[in-house]
Amino acid sequence: MAPAIFDEMGPRGVEVRQAYRILQAWLDETPTEILTLRRDEAETFFRRIGITFAVYGEGGDPERLIPFDIIPRILEAAEWRQISDGLIQRVKALNAFIADVYGAQEILNAGVVPRGQILLNETWRCQMQGVVLPYNVYTHIAGIDMVRVGPEEFYVLEDNCRTPSGVSYMLENREITMRLFPDLFSRYNVAPVDHYCDELLRTLCSVAPRNCPGEPTVVVLTPGIYNSAYYEHSFLADQMGVELVEGPDLYVMDDIVYMRTTQGPKRVDVIYRRVDDEFLDPLSFRPDSALGVAGLMSAYRAGNVNLTNAVGAGIADDKSIYIHVPKMIEFYLGEKPILKNVPTWRCGEPDDAAYVLEHLADLVVKEVHGSGGYGMLVGPKATKDEISAFGARVKAAPEKYIAQPTLALSTCPTFVDEGVAPRHVDLRPFVLSGAETRVVPGGLTRVAMREGSLVVNSSQGGGTKDTWVLKS
Repeated sequence: MAPAIFDEMGPRGVEVRQAYRILQAWLDETPTEILTLRRDEAETFFRRIGITFAVYGEGGDPERLIPFDIIPRILEAAEWRQISDGLIQRVKALNAFIADVYGAQEILNAGVVPRGQILLNETWRCQMQGVVLPYNVYTHIAGIDMVRVGPEEFYVLEDNCRTPSGVSYMLENREITMRLFPDLFSRYNVAPVDHYCDELLRTLCSVAPRNCPGEPTVVVLTPGIYNSAYYEHSFLADQMGVELVEGPDLYVMDDIVYMRTTQGPKRVDVIYRRVDDEFLDPLSFRPDSALGVAGLMSAYRAGNVNLTNAVGAGIADDKSIYIHVPKMIEFYLGEKPILKNVPTWRCGEPDDAAYVLEHLADLVVKEVHGSGGYGMLVGPKATKDEISAFGARVKAAPEKYIAQPTLALSTCPTFVDEGVAPRHVDLRPFVLSGAETRVVPGGLTRVAMREGSLVVNSSQGGGTKDTWVLKS
């Protein structure tokens, strides 16, 4: 028997939940033709300003729009307080964990996390051992993926501690919603999100390296225009009022990073990098990389530049490490987790693998290092042939997979071709960590636009919607 699905507006035929009553009245009074017109206007807006993403491996022009749903998702103030408190707690523990495994390794010595699971992990960066960073912060911008299954039941699905993307869509979704539906927006007391970039810049400046000579110079380092998230890189640099640079724009001399400018070299102190670890410095990682800066790691270790997020932060968003986060919270903070983990089987463990292989048709199985909805099996939606093929992959390399139960993700009202209908959603709030840890109220709500689908990733046909957090 399938688990009951929690609808955030309220089950059909039952009283609408408090937060959605104004929205329901507005939907009742707004003709479908107007909603269709507004959806078309939103698409035109996104095309005009170039909000696209790239899908690698597709023929022809891979650039396309992420579908935008015009009906906002609404969270009560009390709901958000629970989420926000849990996120801050979780990210503090994750930062403590990263600092520890590259330092004293107390959690490994205590046997709380298996040593081999860290030191043999492909995201482990031995170059970071002994590197001390300002405030011991390694993941300065974290995107925590969450799902909801009941009125007060929120689960963390995964932690994105390397280079989480999507915040530009959170901000642009709010902008377009306010433009298209000012009357609806004015009926609610919605917490703002437009200060995110100011908070981001403040966070980046607060983690200037120990040898920073004065007011820090911040830049955003992008792989370039062919990266799937290039729009976001340029958007954030523009909103913060800092330079958007590529690897050739920077060089290192005497362990100091400089930016080439028309006025001559300028010292750089903080690099918000959107380039993966292995491409950052050809002298320390891949020698064939043209995306990074030769000598960057030497300047980093010398305390003359800070990189956000830190090199090696990916050890905390490995899906096999996710299992241990509740224990990290207790180990480092001495607290009980506010937000739950989804029960998870680690296929590298023989008993777990045996259970997973026996129940593939009922589980969601993911690659440990997978992302974007790729390398994943949704058992209840898969064919027998797909299940058989995926089972063979798990048997061949069980350590590369984890599995989780198929959760009954909550649904929100969504405007689709058939009209307003419930669709499954998740939520990616963004946590900023520097001298302080803070969360902007809201996040990126991703929505599975296809009926019955649980896959919300944009690369798999998912869309986004604005997320309204109501003020108390």
